[in-house]
Amino acid sequence: MANSSIGKNGGPGPAEASAAARPAVLSALASAGPTLGVALVLHGGKSQSREPVEARHLSPARMVPFARHLHRAGRKHGLAVYSLRNSVRGWNGPEMSPLRDARWALGHIQEQHPGVPVFLVGHSMGGLTAVCAADHPAVEAVVALAPWLSPATPISAVANRKVLIVHGTNDRWTSPSASLLFARRASAEAASMQYVALRGAGHFMLRKVRLWQTLTTGFVMKAFAESTGTRIALPGDFHRLLPEAAVQVTL
Repeated sequence: MANSSIGKNGGPGPAEASAAARPAVLSALASAGPTLGVALVLHGGKSQSREPVEARHLSPARMVPFARHLHRAGRKHGLAVYSLRNSVRGWNGPEMSPLRDARWALGHIQEQHPGVPVFLVGHSMGGLTAVCAADHPAVEAVVALAPWLSPATPISAVANRKVLIVHGTNDRWTSPSASLLFARRASAEAASMQYVALRGAGHFMLRKVRLWQTLTTGFVMKAFAESTGTRIALPGDFHRLLPEAAVQVTL
């Protein structure tokens, strides 16, 4: 299983770099053969913080199992999985720091794999980043897990994109009702819009973790198969968990 990383400055992401100058880092789990599609995994963070993101921080570490789950399901079919570690921990208002990092990552992916579809997976602030970065021409689908959305989140970026939003009903960090409102606002613009409420689950995806992962991987692999024409056997319970053309499902 190939694993590589690159820093935002074009070179390797050095651990010894100074905190103030440390770039975003993009790590790759390669496909087994030719790369036919790419999943880009985006982690959460804070409203305001210019502290550099470390691999040991829980926000990026939380997404490692999701990246590995996707890679196990997709690598033999030609899916590569990239994980972005942001340069700083905060969204930082109009700076939208993680969105700038995500756009850099998408540019790099497009250079490495021109013409392949990209599928974004983001948690919390990463869910907001994924929604906002969905207007990149390579992006075909978005999975937003417990995303940090609000009535001010624009819907234009998800136009003609396939979108899945998953939110726990017991989330106290980001708003399930705001996510559902966004899903309803964006449903006319998106190619498809599905919202799943996980009853009793909280923000950090510790409860019902297998459901979070099955929904994420199943949705990405379905979108990948539809885009590439690849024949893929989806998890047996995926369609039960996410019925076709459903705006809201509660599990």
